[in-house]
Amino acid sequence: MKEKMRFITEEMENLKASGLYNKIRIIESAQGAWIQVDGQKVLNLCSNNYLGLANHPKLVKAAKDAIDNYGVGPAAVRSIAGTQAIHVQLDEAVAEFKKVEAALTLQGGFLANQAVILPLVGRNDTIISDELNHASIIDGARLSGAKIKVYRHNDMEHLEELLKEDNQGRVLVITDGVFSMDGDIADLPKLVELTEKYGAISMVDDAHGEGVLGEGGRGIVDHFGLHGRCDIEIGTFSKAIGTVGGFIAGSQVLIDYLKQKARPFLFSSALPAADVAATLQAITMLKEDTHLVDKLWSNGRYFQEKIKALGFDIGQPQTPITPVMLKEADIARQFSDQLFKRDIFAMAIGFPTVPRGKARIRVMISAAHSQEDLDFALEQFEQVGKEMGVI
Repeated sequence: MKEKMRFITEEMENLKASGLYNKIRIIESAQGAWIQVDGQKVLNLCSNNYLGLANHPKLVKAAKDAIDNYGVGPAAVRSIAGTQAIHVQLDEAVAEFKKVEAALTLQGGFLANQAVILPLVGRNDTIISDELNHASIIDGARLSGAKIKVYRHNDMEHLEELLKEDNQGRVLVITDGVFSMDGDIADLPKLVELTEKYGAISMVDDAHGEGVLGEGGRGIVDHFGLHGRCDIEIGTFSKAIGTVGGFIAGSQVLIDYLKQKARPFLFSSALPAADVAATLQAITMLKEDTHLVDKLWSNGRYFQEKIKALGFDIGQPQTPITPVMLKEADIARQFSDQLFKRDIFAMAIGFPTVPRGKARIRVMISAAHSQEDLDFALEQFEQVGKEMGVI
């Protein structure tokens, strides 16, 4: 390696020495309760496939049919020649599902945050953001050039203190809906109340709330009955919905504006029709009944109750996301490796995804899991926990 690039090797060595090097395992099958990983059949406690839709036969068929009708690629950005009829169908379906005037679907949830933040605020404006917000919000805020203020996690008193200050320009308040590392929920009713009081724009990224919270998985705004009061909802299809892509939901004028200004919409090719069709099928299924969402919550409550009884610290999750707190990154990685030897796929999460000293195994419960699956997982957690002296 050239001398000017030697810093990369040094940083990699530092990551490995500190236990922060992320070994990426290779999945060799479709997503499901049990998957093939690095040549081994393992129970999947890692993916965001909350409802088990990622390989559902109805979604697979919808994707195949769409390829026959539309081909495999859109061949253009949506603003020029890439908006196919099926894209419009999905925009309308999302708006109806979210109970808003309009929606705009994009290539991913990460891009959705950039698509909405940059057109709304700039160098003469202010963003006030929860300290535990997702990296996509952080990056979108930085790219906007706006002055960024950070309030303590879910601390509405601190948020109000910041709103009372002499903030420059437009003020945009942003929060995750469900915080993906701890599984807790934003105090959205109070946040919306404060933004209304101080004339700020409210925005929630509900990536981990779609398909989880609210009636039939309609998200945190539905969960709290805040329709028409929360200005902007961001979501993703890559988790509970089981496909890929993201969206922005809100007023008609907002969506019309973003079609003119949002750079990911204007300068990146549209979603392939197969993904769009599969997403449409997933939304249809969620509208028809709630059994998958109900099963997800039932599984989550069961696993959390049992693993707490074993003596593990799981914090205070308010959703099926279950963080098994192990504090140190090297311990978390050892724990994950031991679980894998026992046919459990549950990756360690450490810095920078979570703060130093708060490493964990983040267990992602799914509606695809049976009680037998969860009991098997609990047995393995107990064995590894005792062997490592964690419990």
